[in-house]
Amino acid sequence: MSKTNKISLKLFSYAILIMAVVYGCTGSGATGPKETPTSGNIKLVADESFEPIVDSQIAVFEGLYINAHITPEYKPEKDLIADFLRDSVQTIVTSWKLSDEQLQLLKAQLIEPRTTAIAHDALALVVNKKNLDSLLTYENIQDIFQGKITNWKQLDSKSKLGDISIIFDNNKSGNIRYFREKFNLEGELSSRFYAVNSNPEVIDYVNKTPNSLGIVSVNWISDHEDSLALSFIDKIRVLAISMPYLNEEYYYPLQGSIYDSSYPFTREINMITRETFAGLGSGFIAFVASEPGQRIVLKAGLLPATMPIRRVQIKNQ
Repeated sequence: MSKTNKISLKLFSYAILIMAVVYGCTGSGATGPKETPTSGNIKLVADESFEPIVDSQIAVFEGLYINAHITPEYKPEKDLIADFLRDSVQTIVTSWKLSDEQLQLLKAQLIEPRTTAIAHDALALVVNKKNLDSLLTYENIQDIFQGKITNWKQLDSKSKLGDISIIFDNNKSGNIRYFREKFNLEGELSSRFYAVNSNPEVIDYVNKTPNSLGIVSVNWISDHEDSLALSFIDKIRVLAISMPYLNEEYYYPLQGSIYDSSYPFTREINMITRETFAGLGSGFIAFVASEPGQRIVLKAGLLPATMPIRRVQIKNQ
């Protein structure tokens, strides 16, 4: 471990110690708390789209704190929000931001939820390897989702792929909610939209179906040191998309284009807790938002939310 990483972990440990002391001063009972910021057993519910990064963070955290045991459960966005509101889980990972109505509901229960941004993600649009359309404009994508473009031939007169099928992970997912809001898709989706059960299933479906257009969280394909992510990348082609109304350049969902929003379909990943004390959920959130946790985000190919990244521009002399 480098000297910088050792210092970062030491600072994080000090922060956790302060949380534990504060809890110790406010807790009740002679036996002390059964759960602290670095020990205990909790369930954490996360959006299935963020499974790779959540698994990586838990593995490192539990390796550092052997008395901490976090059991992740992965669900569609609507289900995990419902669990959170009815107090079935204390800590969640989601791209959803609690509405004013939901915040009022929690405050009526004397709960003050705390939201921490941990990363910036993107939604990648993927096609079959036989599809030669690798560059599409933002307006092309908008027209496809709104039903103005329904056949690949409308994008390429030589295409023989036929009607466009839009594949997404789940009817309750944050992925399709994002595009519903982005392109004002109201009511029932047309028969051109097809839901499977997960991001990996989207990739498998697109791999087998030449006319399909898939929506996946870039989290599943961004870690180029992960064998699973590499196997997924080999199955599909990722589209580069232009910025709205600027069709001279096209951008892939990479860290740099997420950072400056040149890739148009980006979102924030949040951790939300309803804990009323400094428990293991709060300790885990503090770790993910600290420099060691943010370096895990960076390695995974996502954009850290709480630490800056350095962009280097190389010019030909």
